[in-house]
Amino acid sequence: MIVRFDKVTKEYPDGTKALDAVDLTLEEGEFVFLVGPSGAGKTTLVKMLIREEKPSSGEVYFRDLVISQLSSRELPGLRRRIGVAFQEFKLLPTKTAWENVALALAVAGLSAEDVKKRGFEVLRRVGLGGKEDHFPRQLSGGEKQKLAIARALVHGPEILVADEPTGMIDPASTWEVMDLLNKINEAGTTLLVCTHDTEIVDTLKKRVVALEKGRVVRDQKKGKYHD
Repeated sequence: MIVRFDKVTKEYPDGTKALDAVDLTLEEGEFVFLVGPSGAGKTTLVKMLIREEKPSSGEVYFRDLVISQLSSRELPGLRRRIGVAFQEFKLLPTKTAWENVALALAVAGLSAEDVKKRGFEVLRRVGLGGKEDHFPRQLSGGEKQKLAIARALVHGPEILVADEPTGMIDPASTWEVMDLLNKINEAGTTLLVCTHDTEIVDTLKKRVVALEKGRVVRDQKKGKYHD
């Protein structure tokens, strides 16, 4: 077990219940699609995992850690072990591709030599070798997503969460990005992909966890987007 949600409920002050008694376990090395309509609770679940939100009740575990009990000093360490690539990329527009990646390493206290070496390595790994000096505005949508993935990978996380990784890119780039994510998973990283893309889910036939109104309504091995 790498992640476990144990009867996790999240209710906001206005009465909205974003998650409702969610039980979910992710095993080491799995590739899991998290699907469901907008408002189903996918984003809240991701925020719970990186402690941007705390449960109203229940607990989220990362290996032997109880995430809600971590101190603010312990959170950076958790977030280095859980990489997140966001749909909207969240790249720094005035920084080059290499600088976007290197900044994530520099705040972890690595030496300049290690930052340079690891930054170039991870950019090559995602297919952006030769584009280290490009700014985000000079990259295609697919390349921006690869850069967002590179930044999430740079600490060597144990699990990578990709939140709608194909939501803002063209169809050709979609399959390049999914091929990259598949290779990352095959190299040993656990993968959780939140998506609305029916074709991707139906084609790849991975484990599918479906959320609806904050509840897990389906959990299938080699599943499809719709039951």
